[in-house]
Amino acid sequence: MPRKSPYSIELSEEERIKLEAMAQKYTAPYFSVVRAKVVLLAAQGLSNDGIGTRLDLPRQIVCKWRKRFFEQRLSGLSDQSRPGRPARFPPQNRGGS
Repeated sequence: MPRKSPYSIELSEEERIKLEAMAQKYTAPYFSVVRAKVVLLAAQGLSNDGIGTRLDLPRQIVCKWRKRFFEQRLSGLSDQSRPGRPARFPPQNRGGS
């Protein structure tokens, strides 16, 4: 029996419009489209397993984005800085030339 997520998603009309636009934008990065679709499907009441099956994603990834949206709303769908060693060279000097 699938577990029910404790993070129930209810969207405002403005959030729904923004997420639908993100999900349908073919020039957007793939990760943005997938995250928007995860939230839209969660708002429709689908389980994490159901969303994962539909979007071909692991349940853990669906859980992550559902929770981040629940806690931070739209700002939670953007990438956050990651720990680690800072870059040694500025972006314009990277690459092989």
